[in-house]
Amino acid sequence: MNAIIRSALTAVAAPRSNRLGIGAMKIAIAVIFLWIGALKFVPYEADSITPFVANSPVMSFFYEHPAEYKAHFTYEGELKPVERAWQTANNTYGFSTGLGTLELIIGGLTLAGLLSRRAGLIGAGLAFATPFVTLSFLFTTPEAWVAALGDAQHGFPYLSGAGRLVLKDVALLAGAWLVLVDTARALLREGEGSTEVAQAPARAGQLKAA
Repeated sequence: MNAIIRSALTAVAAPRSNRLGIGAMKIAIAVIFLWIGALKFVPYEADSITPFVANSPVMSFFYEHPAEYKAHFTYEGELKPVERAWQTANNTYGFSTGLGTLELIIGGLTLAGLLSRRAGLIGAGLAFATPFVTLSFLFTTPEAWVAALGDAQHGFPYLSGAGRLVLKDVALLAGAWLVLVDTARALLREGEGSTEVAQAPARAGQLKAA
C-alpha cells in the first residue's frame, strides 16, 4: 500500500480522530435541534408542519380541528391573516411552541454532552427517540409522497419535498445512536474506575495484614 495512503488511513483510524468525530456529531445534532426548535416559535414553520401533525394518530389530538388543515394550509413565505387566525384557533402555534421547547431542550442537552456525560446521555437518548416519531410521518402523511396530478411518477416510492425532508432523519437516528453508545461506554468506564479507586484501600489493608 502506498505510504501516503497508509499514513492518511492511520490518521483517520486513530482514537483521537474517533473522539473528534463523536464530538462533531454531538455538535451537528445540537445544531439541528436548536435551529429547527427555535424556528418552531415562528408562524411559518408552525404552519408547515400541520400536515404531519394533523395526520398523525398520536399527535393530531393536539389540534382543535385537524381534519380541516388542507383548507387553511399556507406555503412558506405567504402571509394570509385569515388562515393565521384559523391556525391560532386550531392550536397550531401552541403545539409548535411546545414542540420547539422540547427540541431546544434536546439540542441543549446534546451540546452539554461535550462537558457532561450524564446530560449528554439524556440528550442523545431523546435525539435517538425523536426520529422514530418523525419517520412515522412517511406512513401517515399523504403530503409526504408526490401527488397524482398527471405525471406518471406519483405515490410510493416518489417522495415529495416534505417526504425527502423526513427521510433525512434516518441519518439523525444513526448519528444519535453512535453518540448514545459512545456516552454509555464512557460512563461505564468512569464507573469502573471509581470502583477500583474505592476498593484500593481495602486491598492495601489486606496486603498489610498478610
